[in-house]
Amino acid sequence: MTWHLKTLADLKKSIKNKEVSSFELAQYFLGRIKNNQKLNAVIDLDEALSLAQAKAADEALANGKAAALTGLPLVHKDVFVTQGWHSTACSKILQGYQSPFDAHIVERLGHRGAGMVCLGKANMDEFAMGSTNENSYFGPAKNPWNLEKVPGGSSGGSAAAVAAGLIPAATGSDTGGSIRQPASFCGITGIKPTYGRVSRYGMIAYASSLDQAGPMAKTAEDCALLLAHMAGHDARDSTCLAKDVDDYVLGITQVTESSNSQPLKGIRVGLPKEYFGPGLAADVRAAIEAGLKVYESLGATLVEVSLPKTELSIPVYYVIAPAEASSNLSRFDGVRYGHRAKAYKDLLDMYKTSRAEGFGAEVKRRILIGTYVLSHGYYDAYYLKAQKLRRIIAQDFQNAFQVCDVIAGPVAPSVAPTIGSKTADPTQMYLEDIFTLSPNLAGLPAMSHPCGFGADHMPVGMQLIGNYFDETRMLQMAHAFQQVTEWHKKMPEGFSGVAQ
Repeated sequence: MTWHLKTLADLKKSIKNKEVSSFELAQYFLGRIKNNQKLNAVIDLDEALSLAQAKAADEALANGKAAALTGLPLVHKDVFVTQGWHSTACSKILQGYQSPFDAHIVERLGHRGAGMVCLGKANMDEFAMGSTNENSYFGPAKNPWNLEKVPGGSSGGSAAAVAAGLIPAATGSDTGGSIRQPASFCGITGIKPTYGRVSRYGMIAYASSLDQAGPMAKTAEDCALLLAHMAGHDARDSTCLAKDVDDYVLGITQVTESSNSQPLKGIRVGLPKEYFGPGLAADVRAAIEAGLKVYESLGATLVEVSLPKTELSIPVYYVIAPAEASSNLSRFDGVRYGHRAKAYKDLLDMYKTSRAEGFGAEVKRRILIGTYVLSHGYYDAYYLKAQKLRRIIAQDFQNAFQVCDVIAGPVAPSVAPTIGSKTADPTQMYLEDIFTLSPNLAGLPAMSHPCGFGADHMPVGMQLIGNYFDETRMLQMAHAFQQVTEWHKKMPEGFSGVAQ
């Protein structure tokens, strides 16, 4: 059976109808992960533990004690601490670390919550710092559409695993585009919820005011299924909002069951003129424009809007995020857990040597930048000014939402670049995030869904940005789009067969 061609929603039905057991699904997908190690997408397996979870899920199903997603497999991005598996944020400094507790979303989705079965940990950029997955201590994950291309970052392993059918769903985190950009590069769907919608408890921190967890899967429907269980208040995270969670699944169902040929009639889609300037590659522009025509055919109205401070989002982000990283990563000192240098002269030298050996080049770069902008004499000139601009960027979005309901545009200026092509000049890599950074700075929900292909037959994603807590509308739009298109069903060559 080609279980990897099915969506999470399909597999849920198959388990319910007793067409397949959780144990069989776990075996099947573990086999696909082991047979496709060339992707380097999943970096930590514990087959015995996964199969034990699957067996327990089957028992719960047999005893009528099943939860909403019992028995369905997934992998967790290595930024979420997960009991039984190593939790390293793909850094040498956390090599071998095993957490004594689960992250909130691992808890919510796992056997104590929705009942899903963990099959391992997904590769990522070290501490979620990067846009290509080349900064991982375990080496780069590969894009299944072309093994010479990056899968995007930092959630590159999650995106590659879902795109290649190694797993039906995965968790991701998004600090400046780290769910949306790899989703776009790999041709899958991913959503970053409103900041505070999902608890950050147990997420290894990069930039605490920007980090947000979210789901990655083939379809908007699958993302709705996952987000319904990830979202909600958690008292252990002071930034997690005590606000009722929408019924995302019901929202999706309403679109599906609508007899209206234009289910999106009345929705105004804003097109920021700054997103369609000369920096946007022609192939990406063509795919986005074709996708927008689909939205028009579904009843949506396109309106031009302006986000004038878009170009400032890069310098603002690359001041604020490194500043927070500098503070957050000071806890990794070689004392309590993780890597410790073998040779050192005294305590201070142990700190310095352990950190020098344990952190990769990009992490060191951002720690140094962050320490500099927070230092005496530079705080006002850089950090404080960046925070003021962040407020202005957020206001730009609110001005735009006066005339539109959802903002649409590209996720990235180009399709996935070749591995190694951006590493020589980090600034070029930073510029790739031009369209994804500002929603994080504003704390807005945003998502990517497949809308076509560009150069070298590489996927292109459509970005949707909603107002605060408007995840339901975005998921409805993406779902309506996927009801009349086939882009989300495409599989990369070499990964669709049973033997793979």
